[in-house]
Amino acid sequence: MTSAPLAARLDIPSGPLFFPVTAYGPDGSVDLDTYRTHVRRGVEAGAAAVFACCGTGEFHALTPEEFEACVRVAVEAAEGRVPVVAGAGYGTALAVRYARLAGAAGADGLLAMPPYLVVAGQEGLLRHYREIAAATALPVIVYQRDNAVFTPETVVELARTDGIIGLKDGLGDLDLMQRVISAVRSEVPGDFLYFNGLPTAEQTQLAYRALGVTLYSSAVFCFAPEIALAFHQALRGGDDSTVEKLLDGFYRPFVELRAQGRGYAVALVKAGVRLRGLDVGEVRPPLHEPTEDHVKQLAEVIERGYALLEEAK
Repeated sequence: MTSAPLAARLDIPSGPLFFPVTAYGPDGSVDLDTYRTHVRRGVEAGAAAVFACCGTGEFHALTPEEFEACVRVAVEAAEGRVPVVAGAGYGTALAVRYARLAGAAGADGLLAMPPYLVVAGQEGLLRHYREIAAATALPVIVYQRDNAVFTPETVVELARTDGIIGLKDGLGDLDLMQRVISAVRSEVPGDFLYFNGLPTAEQTQLAYRALGVTLYSSAVFCFAPEIALAFHQALRGGDDSTVEKLLDGFYRPFVELRAQGRGYAVALVKAGVRLRGLDVGEVRPPLHEPTEDHVKQLAEVIERGYALLEEAK
């Protein structure tokens, strides 16, 4: 781990948050060399942080041994230039195991994903995340989505928990987010981080920015870092014209294409990385590859996005 606290390093992002895909070889095994290249290129392109083995990185498909190896390689590739946050999930016992593996691999923090399958009440969810935080020295970001949706009162308790530093929102309920932010601000002294974690978060980031949420995940950064970085800089600099051009000409078409297939939030991103020249392999089951026509459409969307960047020069 680096000595600087994770929260301080993430508080004012210098670039998009990078969620690398996990590379597989022709035989389906993890390709650590290609993964190292993918992470290193992302850091050199201007990522503010690396979130390794999370949703876009197919956490669900990795064995514990593969997970630890990938996190270790991500830490090596980042070389301390940006923090590395690793995913952790499933039931409490396994989430704790993954948290400890991430710590052993040198990660700077954890993204605690929803527990596997069960729909739990607020008391059980709070206990789950508190047990993860208590089991590791790594700072924890809690991921709200699917079967892990919190009331403002529960987020206040999470914010009071030693080791929990933030909430990543993958639900998209802005009314709930406003009430969460207000409750935490009123009840808990100090800073608590919030992240827009919706798929292709750029599409909704104008709305999240209005709530004061400046941190967001960028899957697009995996395959079009220049576009993602240009959007991030325009958003931070108040260049609404560039933001709108990229939303209209690139992000909206990409999101509409992503909606054409289940699992495309990962599979289409991985196809994009391959289109840009790095063979990261296919997705593992139960995800499936995009159709040939969808990959062709993706290539056209990417080409259009880069053309918009040229026009802006």
